[in-house]
This record gives sequence, C-alpha cells and structure tokens, in this order.
Amino acid sequence: MESPEKLSGRAFDVCFDPTNSLYLSAASLWEIQIKSQLGKLDLGMPLSDIVKAEVTNGPFGFLPIRADHVLAVGDLPTHHSDPFDRMLIAQARSENMEFVTADRIMQQYASLIRIVW
Repeated sequence: MESPEKLSGRAFDVCFDPTNSLYLSAASLWEIQIKSQLGKLDLGMPLSDIVKAEVTNGPFGFLPIRADHVLAVGDLPTHHSDPFDRMLIAQARSENMEFVTADRIMQQYASLIRIVW
C-alpha cells in the first residue's frame, strides 16, 4: 500500500475500509520473487522483509495456494494466459473474495468474481 494514490476511488475505499480483510496470495509472492531474481523488479529490500512488514505485522492476511485453488484454474475461461493471474482469479472465486485490479484482461472474469476498480 505504498502508493494508494494509484488506486481508483472505489479500490481505495475497499482497501482502506477497516471492516474489509485484505489478503496477499502465495501466487503473488512467487511471481514477485521470480521477477526480482530476474532483475525485472527492484524491491529495494528483501522480499522476506516486505512480507514480514505487510503480512506478519501489517494489514494483509496470507492466502496459501491449496489443491482446490489449483483445480479451480481448470474451470476458468482462457481470457488470460498468465498462470499467476489465473491462480489469483481461481483463488478469489474459490474463496468468494472481491478482487482489486486495474488489469483490463483480468476484468474479463467479472462474470465469475466481483472485480473492484
């Protein structure tokens, strides 16, 4: 949540509403770690420190990848070919969660999950 000004008004309201729970998926951590190791993403600090700050001591809960999430990917239409993004959609659907994204491709899953932007 370092740049809340980048969120739409609706996304900001949802993310900063104290009655809502926020989650960080293992899929996102995995993708961030890969991009960081490839030099495509400069985190400025070790990912473990970010996780500690945001998940252990911060506002986010941790959402592991479970077998039912993996199987739910098979039920998704192929709007998106990115495996990490497809996992995020499958998790949101399996957990009946709203999904915050500005990604127009991921917004094509709005018939399956509630997209917030």
